[in-house]
This record gives sequence, C-alpha cells and structure tokens, in this order.
Amino acid sequence: LHNKHFDRLLHHMRTRSGTRLYTMRETSKAMLRDRHLNTATAFIADQTPSPERAWWTTFLGQETPVFLGTEGLSKKLGYPVVYIAMERPRRGHYRMTMELLVADPSNTVEGEITEIHTRRLEADIRRSPEIWLWTHRRWKHRRPVSVA
Repeated sequence: LHNKHFDRLLHHMRTRSGTRLYTMRETSKAMLRDRHLNTATAFIADQTPSPERAWWTTFLGQETPVFLGTEGLSKKLGYPVVYIAMERPRRGHYRMTMELLVADPSNTVEGEITEIHTRRLEADIRRSPEIWLWTHRRWKHRRPVSVA
C-alpha cells in the first residue's frame, strides 16, 4: 500500500493470530519448504498483476487482469484449491466457510481454476459488497493488444 500507516494496520490485523505473510517472491519457496507440515496457504486476491503477465477475465462486468499464481502452485504441488467465503452476520463478527473448488488441479486446463475462483469471489462480492476492502484500483490496467 502507498499509505504506510494503513499498511501497518492491515499487517497487524492479518498477523495478530499467528498468520505468517509472504511476498509473492517468497511464497513458492515457503510452500515447497513447508509441504511436509500440516499447514494451509491462503492467497489474498486483492492485487492487480502487470497486464502483460496476467490472465484476463471478466470480473464484476469489467475486463480484469488476475494472477495465475494460485493455479500454478496448486498444479505444481498437486494441492487442492479451497475457497474461503467470508460473511459478517453482525458488526465485529465474521464467519468463514471453506468450500472445495478443485480437488485435483492436474485435471484442469490453463485458466480453469482461476475462472472458477473468480466466479465464486464475484458471487460473494455481489451478495455482500459492504464487507470488501475497496482501497485498491482493481481496474487501473487495460488489456494490451498483444494479449487480446
């Protein structure tokens, strides 16, 4: 984030219960290192990739670049993909529900896992837009002509 105070607040909120945060560069190495442990890796899908390296899809009615990282790592390591739905039944209380999106990533074509995840996330946002963090510019990029 560009605001270091807000960035510190988000970091504190995300790590206060023992969660470890990794940069994109660290994620693959950490997952390989820890694959023998009984852990889960969560990807926070709130960033915008560079337009040239992105998977392009329609998200909330807009042409949108998304990362293929979760899909790639799940295929590389043979890990299932689980979606965590977030609900806020009342102020200050949240409920998380896990949903298996893809049990065997080796049986998918490129972009399939990403599309399944994007459709599921879109449904959650349409159902409860008030609980989503809208601080980043999701649609700041346009699809390059060479990617079309």
